[in-house]
Order: sequence, then structure tokens, then C-alpha cells
Amino acid sequence: MSAKEEIFRLKEHMEGVILGQNNLVERLLVALLADGHLLVEGAPGLAKTSIVKVLAAGLEGAFHRIQFTPDLLPADLTGTEVFMPGDGSFQFQQGPLFNNIILADEINRSPAKVQSALLEAMAERQVTVGRTTYPLPELFMVMATQNPIEQEGTYPLPEAQRDRFLLHVRIDYPDRSSEKEVLRQSRERARQSRAIDQAPAEVVPQSAVFDARKEVLALHLAPELEEYLVQLVVATRDPGPFDKALAPLIAYGGSPRATLALDRAARAKAWLAGRDYVSPEDIQTLASDVLRHRLLLSYEAEADGVTQDDVVARLLAVVAVP
Repeated sequence: MSAKEEIFRLKEHMEGVILGQNNLVERLLVALLADGHLLVEGAPGLAKTSIVKVLAAGLEGAFHRIQFTPDLLPADLTGTEVFMPGDGSFQFQQGPLFNNIILADEINRSPAKVQSALLEAMAERQVTVGRTTYPLPELFMVMATQNPIEQEGTYPLPEAQRDRFLLHVRIDYPDRSSEKEVLRQSRERARQSRAIDQAPAEVVPQSAVFDARKEVLALHLAPELEEYLVQLVVATRDPGPFDKALAPLIAYGGSPRATLALDRAARAKAWLAGRDYVSPEDIQTLASDVLRHRLLLSYEAEADGVTQDDVVARLLAVVAVP
């Protein structure tokens, strides 16, 4: 079975298990194919935790969920050196970050020290304990969740940490028909006393993921579209030439990392759509998810109730499409 068939089989399984969140399924697979991390924001009960469990169950590799709390310590993520009384030595015991798929549940509930430990893992794919640095697995992805409703006991993520996420996805409630199907399936499972069928018949090997990533990178991106992609990101730093009204609303725009992220994500989305080329729609569809957590708005924008999504929508309207 080819890499594309393996990934599409996993996608179909995830959409069959997690109803009404096809957009999140696609974004999760985009992050996987683009070798990036995903930040998901949504109200409780929208299957944020369940969906990454289903993904992990369908992939060859180890999964670990970390529940972030204010009393969490960096060693709870990275691991620590344990004293061995037998020979009087210290032996390093790996923490949960040494798994392949990490669910960082309610990530904004952890303090700065824990965030710094996670930042090194996400950015450098390594963990440093004392004087020793340990590499993380080649297949390593963090999906973090945030609850936008409750703010008590939370710590805003540092800008440098947010920038390490490939996508920041906001999800909403499912539509009425999907919610009725969720109710029906839940009732059926309760009758049969069984849990969600998280794992497909066959798991996707890691080699298929690596092959799919190579195919994603090989997709054709026309020079005109490449220029359009760069212009979108540059316009977040200097929007004046495109729309003078936007200039006082943006304090800081996206860095070159935003350009790289939009390129990789757009390629992955095109690949999932079954095409061997990137279209303007791929870039436009993912622009908000790539840029919303990388834009810092001015006090004037906040006073006027302008959001990052409003700014990105305006940029998409004023930057010419080739």
C-alpha cells in the first residue's frame, strides 16, 4: 500500500470516529505531513482530546497525554536523573516527551519553566537535562489544547512558544445532524458496553509518514504563487502599501518562520486534496491558521475590537492573487 493510501485510510477512519470535526481532522493531518505542531483552541467537549488519541492509535509509535497544571515541573515532561543505590550512580529516566505523539492538554495552565522545557523539545527536537542533551524521536508531534472560556489559573503562552506551532486552529460546535449522529453512536456504544473504536484495522507505519512528507515537499508551487505567499506574510509586517488603514492595527507581523509554515502547510493541504500542485485556495484557506498566533495587534486594534482573523481576512482581500 502506498503512503498516500495509508494516510487516506487513516483520514477516513478519523472522520468516521470523530463526527462533525472534519476540519480539525484535516488540520491535524496537515501538521503531521508538514512535520509541525498544532495548537487547538475550543470549548470543552469538542473532541479535542479524543481526536489526537484516535490519530495516535492509528499510527505506529508511542503516545502520551500530559495534563498541564500550575504545579507541573519541567522534570515531569523531560524526565530526571534517578540515584541508583546499587552502584552510587545517577541514571536518566526519560519523561513523556520521549514519545512520538504528545497531547499537551490545557497547555496554558503551566508556568514559564515548564513552557521553556516544552519549547526546546518543539523547536530543537531534543531535551537537555543537566549537561546532557538527548535527541527526541524522528516522528515527534505536539498537539496542544487551550480552553478559551476559563481564564482563572492560566498563563498566556509566550510569543516564542506560539511561533513554534505550525497552526493555531479554532474549532466550533458541530452542526445539528452531526450532533444527532454523535448522540446515536454514544447511545449504541453504551448499550454494547464498549469504548470508541480508536484504532483502525491496521496502523500506519512511520515509514509511510516519512514517504508522504517527501511527496508533500515535491509538490509543484508555481513561482507566481510563491511570490503571493511571501507577499501575504510580508504584508503583516508592512501593510501600508496594500492597505494604509491596516498599518496602525499591527504591532508585529509574522516572521520568516510564518512563510515557511504557510508553504509547508499549503503543500500538505494540496497533497491531501489529491493534487500534485498548490493552488491559491490552499494558501488562502490556511492563512488564518498559520498567522493568527503570529500577529501582535496594537492597542488601537484591541480598543476597536479588531481580531487577528479580521486582519488576515483584510490582507487576503487586498493582496492580489496571481
